[in-house]
Amino acid sequence: MKILFIHQNFPGQYKHLAAALAQQGHDCVALTLRVKEPGTWRGVRLIPYKVLRQTRQSVHPWTLDLDTKITRAESCWRAACQLRDQGFTPDVIIAHNGWGEPMFLRDVWPTARMGIYCELYHLPDYPHVGFDPEFAGTEGEGGRLRLRLKNLNNQIHFDVAQAGISPTAFQADTFPRPFRDRIEVIHDGIDTAALTAKDDARLTLPDGSVITRQDEVITFVNRNLEPYRGYHVFMRALPRLLRERPGAKVLVVGGDQTSYGRKPPEGQTWKQIFIDEVRGQIPDADWARVHFLGRIPYDRFTALLQVSRVHLYLTYPFVLSWSLLEAMSVSGAIVASVTAPVAEVLRHGETARLVDFFDGDALVAETLRLLDNAGERARLGAAARAHVVANYDLSTRCLPRQLDWVNRLAAMPADPLPV
Repeated sequence: MKILFIHQNFPGQYKHLAAALAQQGHDCVALTLRVKEPGTWRGVRLIPYKVLRQTRQSVHPWTLDLDTKITRAESCWRAACQLRDQGFTPDVIIAHNGWGEPMFLRDVWPTARMGIYCELYHLPDYPHVGFDPEFAGTEGEGGRLRLRLKNLNNQIHFDVAQAGISPTAFQADTFPRPFRDRIEVIHDGIDTAALTAKDDARLTLPDGSVITRQDEVITFVNRNLEPYRGYHVFMRALPRLLRERPGAKVLVVGGDQTSYGRKPPEGQTWKQIFIDEVRGQIPDADWARVHFLGRIPYDRFTALLQVSRVHLYLTYPFVLSWSLLEAMSVSGAIVASVTAPVAEVLRHGETARLVDFFDGDALVAETLRLLDNAGERARLGAAARAHVVANYDLSTRCLPRQLDWVNRLAAMPADPLPV
């Protein structure tokens, strides 16, 4: 079978699936913006292409998102035409449509079956919009209209895709019927065999000091430190947390950019804004126990989770972070927000302690409770790992289901393109 992958940051969510399909002997190709030169990754041929127009075109601001996606889609389409002219005709196209790239690919290959990665459909109502009044948009009612237009990218792909896959039920359930009925909930998968608790885990900090499981370590992890992931709630709780636990070390992972939601004021970062807000409440000796690590390699990230005594995770009702399931896999003792995506994978008192997203006092109280109770940490951590192994394990559950999904996608009829 010939399979074409589309992902601007390939392999992205297809890290395990693409490699497994190539290993099975399928002819796998990826069109991607991530590389500059043709190459091979784990048996997948990588073909680079570039976005043709870099300058912003003059469009209505509500349609800027779609304009950007069409620009990317045109670039991907032109690269696909070249690939077609070289003799490659995929049976299946597996694509992340979030940035628009696969929009016109079935115009190139009408008989191909397309399966798209359904990350999120933007809903205009609470709690998807207006969850955090502090960071509400400035558009008023117009924001709902802009959000509806943002979904045009999804709608266009519904017309050309035969099926979808989504990592969580929360994400899949944001999509409207009838396309929701064509989405299967299959997580990307957690390598629970590699992500286990490790008694002798060690993490060397930038200052040369070494952290082990003998240290009292509290961890907080985001791709970027921003309100969508509760960074502001965490930081406002930090002065009390440091005051109550004079021996604790706090390790913070995350970049300075904005992945989701509202951007900070020009020239500033959310990271520094909330450091500045709380720094005056924290004595220098306590601040020395807080370590901002930025983005770190995966082996160091794994070690960080393994040395963590309590892991904190907060999020708006949004896409669930892999890091939460990875923390569960290493038997982490977790305090998390009781928002919908979290409640799908964690149960209060069974696999974690859950608190209201905005309740910093509860966040601190539950963290202190776990720090004081090794038995409770062990119980919750063991239950969290058991849940991940049973439901999200890569090799025994998620990858076999993904491979089956691809085979069934290949057997589907190639619906005619819309006129």
